[in-house]
Amino acid sequence: MSGQADPAMARLTGRRVAVGVTGSIAAYKSVELVRLLQTEGADVRVLMTPAATAFIGTLTLETLSRHPVDTDVLALQADGRIGHISAAHDVEVIVVAPATAHWLGAMANGLASDSITAACLATDVPVVVAPAMDGGMYSHPATQANVARLREFGYTIVEPGEGFLASGMTGRGRLADLPQIVDAVVQAIAAAVSSAAPSGAAADSAPGAPTSSTRSDLAGRHIVISAGGTTESIDPVRFIGNRSSGKMGIAIARDALDRGASVTLILGHVSVDPPAGAHIVRTETATEMQAALRALTPPEGPTFDVLIMAAAVADFRPRTVAPKKLPRTADLTIELEPTPDLLAETAERVRVGTAASGLRRPILVGFAAETGSLDRAPEKLRAKGVDLLVANDVAEPGSGFGTDTNRVTIYATDMSPQALPLLTKREVAELLLDRVVVRLAATEPATEPATEPAAEPATEPATEPGAERARAGA
Repeated sequence: MSGQADPAMARLTGRRVAVGVTGSIAAYKSVELVRLLQTEGADVRVLMTPAATAFIGTLTLETLSRHPVDTDVLALQADGRIGHISAAHDVEVIVVAPATAHWLGAMANGLASDSITAACLATDVPVVVAPAMDGGMYSHPATQANVARLREFGYTIVEPGEGFLASGMTGRGRLADLPQIVDAVVQAIAAAVSSAAPSGAAADSAPGAPTSSTRSDLAGRHIVISAGGTTESIDPVRFIGNRSSGKMGIAIARDALDRGASVTLILGHVSVDPPAGAHIVRTETATEMQAALRALTPPEGPTFDVLIMAAAVADFRPRTVAPKKLPRTADLTIELEPTPDLLAETAERVRVGTAASGLRRPILVGFAAETGSLDRAPEKLRAKGVDLLVANDVAEPGSGFGTDTNRVTIYATDMSPQALPLLTKREVAELLLDRVVVRLAATEPATEPATEPAAEPATEPATEPGAERARAGA
């Protein structure tokens, strides 16, 4: 292969693509497929069925993609996320190539026995499927029925080609030409962006331009997010403030909206525009932000599912505010008093309100800006009464106020701290909301069992050489 294409000509620049590899002899072609997608500018991660690893090792694809390969539907990533759920939520298209007869049948019937099927079941992004198998297997009515079912799901099927097959026979079953599969990926993303864009905006959202998420795992949820800094007046002209830009909180709001949530954004002083679609509550002081939070947490219980306090609330304010502009003098002494601890106060109101009303307690997330070390973060997690605390060292380059990046450690009440690398604030927002989604799911009431237990679907081994076998317990 030639080197990277001109970025201006690459059709998938900035796109996130998952490649699913199943147990076909054509699995070796996935290496070249990953390279072609990368040449088009895509960031590629790979999922494999256990049988696929018999044809090609994970090390090759991990080296090329620069991401761990997900081969186990039960495995967790290093950051604690569920692998196939992460793939479902983090990418903009999933392409399954090659897709065996066994995988087509499992997917058509929703049998999540491998990471690829599980990711496809969990995602809302386009799915492109390129079958590969013996000609007789592909023409069998069962296989054709499964292909038709996947088309009903909205999946794009890249039909296999005619040619020499692994069985030694000739027929329709060869994996489609790789450039044809790449073209289908490009078209699938373009169609998704076009359908999601406002009227007249599709031209500005062609492949190669940034796109918003198509996830819906927060649909029906009300998320309250505070962002920016508060300002505490000294006189009508001057104030005490901080360097917060609001970028982190607004990045969380954007991702929450993209994932289907209803968002209330309590804004202090910010340097970036809030996202369209959020309900904005403007505040300047800690007292005004306190009033906004109290309105959302009445005595009868909170009106939200998640509270994320990313605002940098001033810790102190002048005890008195001068009614007129203070004259310049040689010396000026300002007596300060502490402001209310809004996070701890709101957490307590939520606790009392939910106990009295019987409502499920919302997920509470706090932020802690530290300098020098994060030694105080574990105690803050406990003292504030929150589920998650996101701490960062604002003195570290690239991790302070006003930057577009952040290096955070996420503390939780039920797991060890998780230190993330330096990421964009949007990436931090996505990873944080992934954790929130998992916690929300854990708070859902258990569903009532059926009157009669459903029989487990029978799984039969695929007849194609090397195809994966269904794994018990998936």
